[in-house]
Amino acid sequence: MEDLWTYNSFGVIDNNKRPLEDGDDPAARKTAKPLELHEKEETVKGLHDLSLAQTEQPDDKNRGRCHSESNPLIYQLGRDISINCLLHCSRSDYGTIAALNKAFRSLIQSGELYRLRRGMGIVEHWVYFSCNLLEWEAFDPIRHRWMHLPRMASNECFMCSDKESLAVGTELLVFGKEITSHVIYRYSILTNTWSSGMSMNAPRCLFGSASLGEIAILAGGCDPSGNILSSAELYNSITGTWVTIPSMNKPRKMCSGVFMDGKFYVIGGIGTQTPNTLTCGEVYDLKMRTWTVIENMVPPQNGGAGVTASAASGAPPLIAVVKNELYTADYARQQVRKYDKRRNAWITLGRLPERADSMNGWGLAFKACGDMLIVVGGPRNLGGGMIELNAWVPGEGPPEWNLLGAKPSGSFVYNCAVMGC
Repeated sequence: MEDLWTYNSFGVIDNNKRPLEDGDDPAARKTAKPLELHEKEETVKGLHDLSLAQTEQPDDKNRGRCHSESNPLIYQLGRDISINCLLHCSRSDYGTIAALNKAFRSLIQSGELYRLRRGMGIVEHWVYFSCNLLEWEAFDPIRHRWMHLPRMASNECFMCSDKESLAVGTELLVFGKEITSHVIYRYSILTNTWSSGMSMNAPRCLFGSASLGEIAILAGGCDPSGNILSSAELYNSITGTWVTIPSMNKPRKMCSGVFMDGKFYVIGGIGTQTPNTLTCGEVYDLKMRTWTVIENMVPPQNGGAGVTASAASGAPPLIAVVKNELYTADYARQQVRKYDKRRNAWITLGRLPERADSMNGWGLAFKACGDMLIVVGGPRNLGGGMIELNAWVPGEGPPEWNLLGAKPSGSFVYNCAVMGC
């Protein structure tokens, strides 16, 4: 009998759908479900039954074909229809499906299904975050599942260094520093394992980054000597390679990056001039391979009168894009703002979740998760803390945050990324 596929080694904290809690909005929860849960479970059960039928009772004519590595998955349906069924299953079910036989396992581990799903516009977004050093968790907002990833294997120097993260394609990349050099650790959802990723052409930290499908761009940051960079690189998660792209107009570190309207934006950060806090942004056109400066694009400074914190003490701008609209979280005023592209101005929409604490913006995640804006964080307590995921689907009117999930945990979010595949 085949070993269970590695996906099933996920430590699932809650296998069941979370019951409604006080204050939950049933209608709001439904907006986060791209597919009906009941239909997906029935599909998986049907695949399982058909797989058992063809395995246990094949006719003599097709016996060899059913058990070969090139079999049509579900012989009664044929390979194309079998794959089409799998494309419409939740990726939460792929571990169970892969355990059916070697053909299913090979198909899912190859990444072919995810590439086909993306081509059809079928994308599910999971939130990956770390509240404890070297430990990562995933949250499925459709089924409200918490899952433990395998613990990262690294030395103490990497554990204590500042780290950044990025989800691209079917990978989670974690950037940090070991004893003498920068290093990238790569987690694959296809194998549920960590490995050392390929180094950048120009190693850096404190950069701005974002992903679009299976590519990502990293721009700016600091080199190993502490020099502020204007250079940028593009990562292809399919080939695992880095390509140097044209440099920005201005060097900057501690900046933020997003994709919007198919272009890559870098906002804010610290430059090399005096004053060194940059108020401009830059946009990179992937087709033209050019950067354009956008003056006064940075959101209003966090904090109000009397705030004397230096630029380096605050977090990079907390920004996210939903449906090609740019939003920011003002962690000091606890406000959400939206960017007006036509006027190059920021409009205040309303409040952040009440229990989202931060330290000058550090320890709080503000991300896009499909059609939702999410805030990952929680209240800080001396005896421990809570991690909470609050979501809002932007629309008319002020933000109305819905609690997707909460559990005891360290309330300081070291790193957070959203993977859509």
